[in-house]
Amino acid sequence: MRLLLLLLVAASAVVRSEASANLGGMPSKRLKMHPLLEWYRRVFEEYMRVISQRYPDIRIEGENYLPQPIYRHIASFLSIFKLVLIGLIIVGKDPFAFFGMQAPSIWQWGQENKVYACMMVFFLSNMIENQCMSTGAFEITLNDVPVWSKLESGHLPSMQQLVQILDNEMKLNVHMDSIPHHRS
Repeated sequence: MRLLLLLLVAASAVVRSEASANLGGMPSKRLKMHPLLEWYRRVFEEYMRVISQRYPDIRIEGENYLPQPIYRHIASFLSIFKLVLIGLIIVGKDPFAFFGMQAPSIWQWGQENKVYACMMVFFLSNMIENQCMSTGAFEITLNDVPVWSKLESGHLPSMQQLVQILDNEMKLNVHMDSIPHHRS
């Protein structure tokens, strides 16, 4: 039996990194994960621990639940646009002059306050990118059959709900396996 837990993890926001070996005597580093992602990881690990104890024959897998392609493309575009915009602010080039337009007052403010403007562009675009990449998914399937969807229900199952769902699915699978199949 295979249980698959699909988790919300914004693909661009996963920042956990563990070196498997110490290179040149340097200790491995752990980067901090966004608190929400850390919370989802802990929930997944807790569910995995309880399910593994109760059902040792079930193989549990966790993977990212990707957002719709349009949102991934928007996030990619924003990432590139952000870097170009920060570069233009630092260099001091006026992109509006290229189009024969007068620069808006916010651009002039950005040229006078380059550090603040670059930080504002960076943080605002990252916020939008992360929102585009976040799905809010915590989907659970058993043998490729969906048994829980946070996207549909709006919440995570409690541990008791999950165990009850799995018990029911396991009983149903055992019952279905015991029924003789007739071929016509």
